[in-house]
Amino acid sequence: MTLQGISVYGGRPVEIEWAEGRILRVREIEAGDRDFPFLSAGFLDMQVNGFHGSDYSLPDLSRDHIRAIIASLAGSGTTQHVPTIVTSPADRIVGNLRVLAKAMKEDPDIDAAVAGIHIEGPYISEEDGPRGAHDRNYVRDPDFEEFLDWQAAAGGRISMVTLAPERKGALDFIRKLAARGVVAAIGHTGADPETVTAAVSAGARISTHLGNGSYVTLPRLRNYIWEQLASDSLSIGMISDGFHLPPSVVKVFYKVKGPERTILVSDVALLGGMDPGIYKWGSLDVQVYDDGHLGLPGTTILAGAAHLLDWDIPKFMEFTGAPLSETIRLCTANPARLLALGEDYGRLEAGSPANMVLFRHSGKGPLLIEKTVRAGRIVHEGKVGG
Repeated sequence: MTLQGISVYGGRPVEIEWAEGRILRVREIEAGDRDFPFLSAGFLDMQVNGFHGSDYSLPDLSRDHIRAIIASLAGSGTTQHVPTIVTSPADRIVGNLRVLAKAMKEDPDIDAAVAGIHIEGPYISEEDGPRGAHDRNYVRDPDFEEFLDWQAAAGGRISMVTLAPERKGALDFIRKLAARGVVAAIGHTGADPETVTAAVSAGARISTHLGNGSYVTLPRLRNYIWEQLASDSLSIGMISDGFHLPPSVVKVFYKVKGPERTILVSDVALLGGMDPGIYKWGSLDVQVYDDGHLGLPGTTILAGAAHLLDWDIPKFMEFTGAPLSETIRLCTANPARLLALGEDYGRLEAGSPANMVLFRHSGKGPLLIEKTVRAGRIVHEGKVGG
């Protein structure tokens, strides 16, 4: 099978041929009078909680929920993602990991769509602000034996854990994660700068949605955001939807971390894609606002995101001035490298996985996704021609 489009990497029309889930060859072609869409490696979203009523932390998580999330992501050009389970009762985390592991084992498309599993919490700050929308009732100190139970339930597919390094036992926990090749992420923290530095020395590798899950006010110079920005060893996850971070902050964060250490994530949640209103999310009331963002009613605290990468990519370009080729790397090759998926992931080269997306971008609004291919199979077809 073949796809034709303007390569986001070389800026020239190419034809890609693939078979059995791998790219066989890439060749340049003449454009002629054809109006080609852009052609890119499929997007890899490293933080997906759920979407439109389905969520990986639901008490009744099922294969149908997983398929619904995957289908929505395909419509945004996302071919792989990392399901994120947030702070929850202990038995629910284990149970949902088992559901995910069973679905991946029995359904090849789900297996191809899942690039690892992320546990965000419960080892996070209890304090308002850093805790974000996580349920305080289930927040606790790190327990490595519990992590081993999680990993057994997940069939070894947990690739990242977000925790607050100031919690008792957190630094030793980070060292043990790193020794097993699991990414330790700093997030939902109120740590002082010295503790952030200690976490990096212990092996932490990324900041989860830096700038979010934070106190409303911080010391102007000595705080955990500056310390994470300054660390040359830390990548950052960034939500560039226009609600989680002001445009100026997105621009400054990117200037500091650059194209090597920035990863775009959606952090999309259960209520993404829902109509405006107040909904129950576990024990929490969460509002879908008219402008599309999610938050705790009557506060400035956000509750996950409502937009996917087809929205976030052009917003990031608008805020930073980064070109398309550079921006696409932030949600393809960069997360693939962090997750150790292989050097051929996130690329359009012979031998790379046939994960691809055709899309148009007018310069305004979200990307228009025309076709999404995962593991050599067309999983989404949209409107052709813009």
